[in-house]
Amino acid sequence: MLSAEEWEIVLLSLKVSVVGVGLMLPLAFALAWLLARVRFPGKVLVDAVVHLPLVVPPVVTGWLLLIAFGGNGPVGSWLDRTFGITLMFRWTGAALAAAIMALPLMVRAMRLSLEAVDTRLENAARTLGAGPWRAFLTITLPLSLPGILAGAVLGFARSIGEFGATITFVSNIPGETRTLPLAIYSALQMPDGDAMVARLAGISVALSLVALVASELLARRFGTRGGSHVL
Repeated sequence: MLSAEEWEIVLLSLKVSVVGVGLMLPLAFALAWLLARVRFPGKVLVDAVVHLPLVVPPVVTGWLLLIAFGGNGPVGSWLDRTFGITLMFRWTGAALAAAIMALPLMVRAMRLSLEAVDTRLENAARTLGAGPWRAFLTITLPLSLPGILAGAVLGFARSIGEFGATITFVSNIPGETRTLPLAIYSALQMPDGDAMVARLAGISVALSLVALVASELLARRFGTRGGSHVL
């Protein structure tokens, strides 16, 4: 049975992951569409930058967020002056860190789904009088929807497990930024924290497993057309 503190950690982790993925979803889809459908100079570089969080140490990503979104950073100071928004040491900053770390997986799944859509269907719709937006909304978007959902679920699973960038950017504050991985790390430092570690680790594994199975099932829907899987 979870204690009130553990329930707070679980609910905070879910909030951080859902908000982070929700905010990143439009950008992830735009990047996926750009990489799947458009040829432009520097495309390889853009692709590499999108996938950079997968290969650089998460601490480096957190440090870069600190430089950009910290109190004296160019983006952080602008947000504070203009909108009164502060991300450092707040759960919103944890959501941003989780979203950045989830972005490559989201883009990859969505890009695979877009590449699996037969462009001849879009061309046929245009020859029948549909404009680019109508062809996109009636052909491209519905056919790529399973991949979009799979990318979002995969991003959620990655966000649940985010640790390095979060602790570097927003620290480990109980009730504000202490998500499941940070709470497990803190409990490991406690002499009597074994039971809490076991409970939180079990919840973390269960949430991630359900998300991964859901994303794979969704991926198979478009994988049967395009022969691709996100896992």
